[in-house]
Amino acid sequence: MVTWNYGIDRGLLPVPPPDSHYRMKYGKGPNERTLHMSQGTDRRAIPQRSSRWATRSADILAAAKLTPNQISVGSVVFAAVGAAALIWSAHTDDAVSGAVLLAVAAACIPLRLLLNMLDGMLAVEKGMSSPVGDIYNELPDRISDVLFLGAAGIATAGLLSAGRVDLGVTLGFLAAILAVLTAYIRSLGSALGTRNFFDGPLAKPHRMWLLMAGVLVSIAEPWLPWSEGWVLVSTLALIALGSLLTCVRRLRRVSASLRARSKDLPA
Repeated sequence: MVTWNYGIDRGLLPVPPPDSHYRMKYGKGPNERTLHMSQGTDRRAIPQRSSRWATRSADILAAAKLTPNQISVGSVVFAAVGAAALIWSAHTDDAVSGAVLLAVAAACIPLRLLLNMLDGMLAVEKGMSSPVGDIYNELPDRISDVLFLGAAGIATAGLLSAGRVDLGVTLGFLAAILAVLTAYIRSLGSALGTRNFFDGPLAKPHRMWLLMAGVLVSIAEPWLPWSEGWVLVSTLALIALGSLLTCVRRLRRVSASLRARSKDLPA
């Protein structure tokens, strides 16, 4: 833990070292207060991170001299393959081919999440972080969200419309926008000196697992008594609603933290 002593009257915050937790003290004497902040190591709690197979996988990647940034980019590759498979599945008339493409798309979702976890393990546990690590940690995630959710919307094209507006496609990109917004609010809170709030009800892992479930159920749609695409439309609606609630909850927590901190500031 690094302690920063700083005069709050200057109106600026110190630049923290990467991947560190730190305290900033302000005020003097009885008015001194301590602001707890963090950067880099403030991560989402993932139980699998401490498992033996995850540790072994990180060891293998480190031995192969792959960097966390390269692994982050790899997650986008899986997202792109999964998105292409989703769109392609909607343009094939063969039920078996469609099922195979949907299975590929579903498999790419946990693989994307796996690389998201392993890049952080290499950066923190293996000490392989870089000055631009935070960019590679965030940007590929947002690209992957847009690829998966946008593609799911495109895969429902023509199913539901209002005038010239294709509601399925619109719903897919609405879900993508809200997913990116949940991460923006979290990052904004961190930048304002609160913390990273990973609250749900529909954080990134939950969004992706819900999408994977929808894709897997969609495999059976050719043999179900409704038009193909309705499962994805329903899944996207749930993701959009859950992401909206997540945005509201995170924004309220960031706002509450900022208000609580302002009460501790010396007059």
